[in-house]
Amino acid sequence: MTKTFKFAFAATSAMILAACGSATDASEDALADNVEVPADEAMSAAPAPVADPAALTEEAATAEEAAVEAADSAEAMVAADAPVAAETPEAAAE
Repeated sequence: MTKTFKFAFAATSAMILAACGSATDASEDALADNVEVPADEAMSAAPAPVADPAALTEEAATAEEAAVEAADSAEAMVAADAPVAAETPEAAAE
């Protein structure tokens, strides 16, 4: 009896939710010509971005240096592996 009740409740709930929905297409109201123009107008009065000298702290500078070093070592590893990969026939087949 409880399984039947649960199934009936689920079916009724699904019917109620389906009846509450609408079939309007929102994409017709939000076309590029009526959405982007107001956004451009809203940003026209905004000031130009400026660099904040206080934002580059010692910690950020250290992190930036570490990122540059990691990129350089990755490039070196790729350059070192390139001749080995060119010599193997499996690499040529890929």
